[in-house]
Amino acid sequence: MLNQQVPDFELPSTGNRTFKLSEHLGKILVIYFYPKDSTPGCTSQGQQFRDAYADFQAAGAEIYGISRDSMRSHENFKARFTFPFDLLSDTDETACNLFDVIKMKNMYGKQVRGIKRSTFVIDRNGVLAHEWRKVKVDGHANEVLHYIQSL
Repeated sequence: MLNQQVPDFELPSTGNRTFKLSEHLGKILVIYFYPKDSTPGCTSQGQQFRDAYADFQAAGAEIYGISRDSMRSHENFKARFTFPFDLLSDTDETACNLFDVIKMKNMYGKQVRGIKRSTFVIDRNGVLAHEWRKVKVDGHANEVLHYIQSL
């Protein structure tokens, strides 16, 4: 899918809104998929994007986090850690399947389906410009920011 148009999708968003990809043409989008609200790695990842948010905005980018959690969970997570960007709820895995981020993972010795931490940059024309898969949280937000600043 890299260097190709990302198909339009629509998901419920925090703030009682709906995110529709086609309504964001003309903007650079950072879409990051994470496994679960309020877990240590996902919280740290969100905080790093939060702390660099002004720099992302200055570079012309908007950030959206996506997981399979409910809107209620997202609203609480966003409020608790004062994330300035919206979280999108993908309970039916529409975007997860589109970006191929659902994988079998080992949790406490059991095989479970879950989101593989991944980040995608969609350019102003709606084309997938860059992707990071199997993301390690530490330093990732800055790596994404440096990529956007180089565009």
